[in-house]
Amino acid sequence: MRSAFDFSPLYRSTVGFDRLFDLLDQSSQIDTMTNWPPYNIEKAGEDQYVITMAIAGFSTDEIEITQKENQLVVSGQRKGSEEGKQYLHRGIATRAFKQTFNLADHVKVTGASLENGLLTVDLKREVPEALKPRRIEITTAKSQPQQIEHSKAA
Repeated sequence: MRSAFDFSPLYRSTVGFDRLFDLLDQSSQIDTMTNWPPYNIEKAGEDQYVITMAIAGFSTDEIEITQKENQLVVSGQRKGSEEGKQYLHRGIATRAFKQTFNLADHVKVTGASLENGLLTVDLKREVPEALKPRRIEITTAKSQPQQIEHSKAA
């Protein structure tokens, strides 16, 4: 399903932005599984982010967090047996889930914790030194090194 936006004029005048257009196209598609479990995305600093997911009833061995390139996948699968239980009201969802987050370049998971039914995933942007902006010194013709002629030693 394509979005209501036509990106073809942008494809003609840009190079290397295919991933951005794909992300915009994906964000316009409605996915019924994205509303559970509920989550927050918080900017905790200049280059730090925190994703907090409400996953009550799941233990650490029932949750899997995977980062592959620019995708973070958080999934959960209950291992406990529900046999023999009779519920009068069931308001706590324990169904399996899979939530995918698209990450910017150089964003890495630095840690994850589960406390009081909240899964917290810490992220940090770590740009390599080679890709950081650097100042280029400008030289003039006068500041170029001069070649000194060597005379033969006697």
